[in-house]
Amino acid sequence: MRRRLPPVRAALAAAVLCTVAAVALVLLPGGGPPPDFGTRATGDTRSSGAPAPAPHSTPPSASGAGRPGTDALPAGPPAEPTGIRIDRVGLAARVEPVGVLENGTVEVPTSPDSAGWYRFGVAPGEVRGSAVLVGHVDHATGELGEFAALYDVRAGDEVSIRRDGAEPARYRITAREVVDQERLPSGLFRREGLPVLTLITCAPPYDEGSGYRNNLVVTAEPRQRA
Repeated sequence: MRRRLPPVRAALAAAVLCTVAAVALVLLPGGGPPPDFGTRATGDTRSSGAPAPAPHSTPPSASGAGRPGTDALPAGPPAEPTGIRIDRVGLAARVEPVGVLENGTVEVPTSPDSAGWYRFGVAPGEVRGSAVLVGHVDHATGELGEFAALYDVRAGDEVSIRRDGAEPARYRITAREVVDQERLPSGLFRREGLPVLTLITCAPPYDEGSGYRNNLVVTAEPRQRA
């Protein structure tokens, strides 16, 4: 079941349109959202239902070599992500690009084994902005999605993003927080500022009528090379 939102919130809806299967909720660690940790890096202080940034057909040109936090990001033009791994928690998912549907909702992968890269934002490996991947916490069949593993991540866990025709982009997790879907910060989709990887899935509580009411947001920053 997918929840439909007005087109003005299309970009923000990328984190909202999760499959809602109550049977899987009881299988999540602790049966509820995990505790927050760390401080999410932000280059945009807007929140509380602020309009989403307008989608763009192509990301901005990547520049800013030598900025803090960009040491582990591959040089060169943006490359599409094809896979994500967080070995310590056993997360391994293929990544496919997703966009906005004609009805104003954001396209999401149909499989709980896949993650969706919001292609109207920046790509993982770019040296500015927030690269967003969304994934299912569960599926209508009751199967847990790969992004359910985000409930078990810790600060410092390594994230590897496999990229088409380029070396992997590598990150370390720095923060995790539970956010009300109605107050999802638009800064999660920013296209400027220091580079981060933003991973989003659904979080309890679960409502039989409208589905999950929260989102779990995990932030990872580029891993510094030794």
